Amino acid sequence: MTSPAVGIGVIGAGNISMTYMRNAALFRGVRLVACADLSLEAAARRAAEHGVRAMSVDALLADSEVDLVLNLTIPSAHVAVTEAALSAGKHVFTEKPLATTAADGRRLVAAARARGLALGSAPDTFLGAAGRQARRLIDAGAIGRLVTGTAFMFGRGMEHWHPNPQFYYQPGGGPLFDMGPYYLTMLVNLLGPVARVQAYATRGQDERLITAPGPFEGTAFPVGTPTTILSLLEFASGPVVSFGTSWDVHRHSLPPAELHGTEGSLRLPDPDTFGGMVALSFNGAEWREHDCALELFGAPNWPFDAPDRANYRMLGAADLVQGLHEGRAPRASGDLALHVLEVMEAIMTAAGSGAAVPVQGGVIRPPLLAEEEARGLLS
Repeated sequence: MTSPAVGIGVIGAGNISMTYMRNAALFRGVRLVACADLSLEAAARRAAEHGVRAMSVDALLADSEVDLVLNLTIPSAHVAVTEAALSAGKHVFTEKPLATTAADGRRLVAAARARGLALGSAPDTFLGAAGRQARRLIDAGAIGRLVTGTAFMFGRGMEHWHPNPQFYYQPGGGPLFDMGPYYLTMLVNLLGPVARVQAYATRGQDERLITAPGPFEGTAFPVGTPTTILSLLEFASGPVVSFGTSWDVHRHSLPPAELHGTEGSLRLPDPDTFGGMVALSFNGAEWREHDCALELFGAPNWPFDAPDRANYRMLGAADLVQGLHEGRAPRASGDLALHVLEVMEAIMTAAGSGAAVPVQGGVIRPPLLAEEEARGLLS
């Protein structure tokens, strides 16, 4: 017997909501019910695009048709919105990061557990075709025992394309908290939990000039957080990985991530996308590339008007809903997001102290999303 669809209420009608709400039609077992935002006009506009009701946040949280809240607010609002949704008896899937401090993240995870509610968090990109292919190769021992690796997210920052980028450059933001979750979640999915970190941080500029079209074009704003953070991650399973994030780099030639083992090497695509090219070198042979474009959740589908990347945001929420029916935790879980948050906080602590910092807690690697399971999530 088919389980009834889970009603989803979206809180936050910004740019990212367009992708989530458009992708909802791909997945079975989910039904968009309503959209809310502090701006009723923004909520009404997004609701009209998808044929759902526009509501205030309070009304959405009180609505009996909403079973799960999709929290797509800005990072500083994640905790308050998730807490309110859990208190209203709703399951939650939130955009990353889970919270801006590990203490707040632990409180959210504990609150969901105490109420018997599911809590999931982006990124869910590791569930895409490239992440699943890399996980299969690692688990099969394709490169032997993992020894080391690199992961780099380098770029110029947000002010060149984002109309209001100021919040990205304040505490709780920066390249580590904004983009780090994609890289760290992929690494934890492949290697398991991080045990200890070392790090250094700096700031390229004390203020940034907004050149993107919009109301703040031509204005400068102060930078309140490091914009280059270089770290060493020691995983509980043994490997040591160099991980760097920066918004002070104009151009570079570094691959997003490589992992090296006793029998070979694995090259990974940008973990901010669900697809891309996974390449394997066995015992130093030439790279053997595996294009994920023809695989489930790997085909280019974004940007909508000229797709050249795979963007299946909503996959993690669909897996959470399926987990509700199966009585299991979501793969893109609050526990996984909390561990990533604890790693990022440890990195910032290490950068400030110059000493190695142990990572509190830990997490069990989520089970691989098998191909049959992945196909079963489709509508």
